[in-house]
Amino acid sequence: SPDSTALRAYKDGNWDQLSWTANEVVNIEQRLLRNKYTTTLLTGANATEEAFKQMGKEGASPRIPHLATHGYFFPKADALKKKDAAKTGFESASQPLVRSGLILAGANHAWRGESIPAGQEDGILTAYEIAEMDLSNTELVVLSACETGLGDIDGSEGVFGLQRAFKMAGAKYVLMSLWNVKDQKTYEFMTTFYNLWQSGKTIPEAYQETQSKMRTKYALPFAPRNWAGFVLLH
Repeated sequence: SPDSTALRAYKDGNWDQLSWTANEVVNIEQRLLRNKYTTTLLTGANATEEAFKQMGKEGASPRIPHLATHGYFFPKADALKKKDAAKTGFESASQPLVRSGLILAGANHAWRGESIPAGQEDGILTAYEIAEMDLSNTELVVLSACETGLGDIDGSEGVFGLQRAFKMAGAKYVLMSLWNVKDQKTYEFMTTFYNLWQSGKTIPEAYQETQSKMRTKYALPFAPRNWAGFVLLH
């Protein structure tokens, strides 16, 4: 059975396959279809970096890109320590928008420093790459992954990470996480959020009510990791 304690995070030098993400996106797609949305569902080997980067290139960007996957963020201090030891440039990059990103199909090969076929993306979608996209038609980006709300803080420029990248690309709202989130509890949070939103709540209302429901459900024992990690950026 699916592991209810697994995190959507880096583990033992590898990005493991997640148990709940497919259930999450299928459940959400069914909810959107009932409200007459047109959807495109990409899972497994089809959830590629190439497919993501097509958004906004030919016509308007989608209203709701939902990414249920692994996320990563490496602070500047860690990057300096790993400058010579890191197998790839993602952990040790000087650019904070490269040290923050999302893991898509095939990413483990590049992460381990293995060669990638010519003309093929590496599967590691960095914040730097996202910032160069056109998501001006996007109302909500959902980053259903670990540490997607983190970034390096510049005293005069703010926070540099995925949240900044998606805002630079034009997205109106970004739902993201501040720490390593549990796979199964993230599924629960996200499906609750969509059910509330699609029943007539505004995005902020649905987010706030989802947090309230999860906080009440997991009040004893007190478990803020199950609900407090997600934030909504407008």
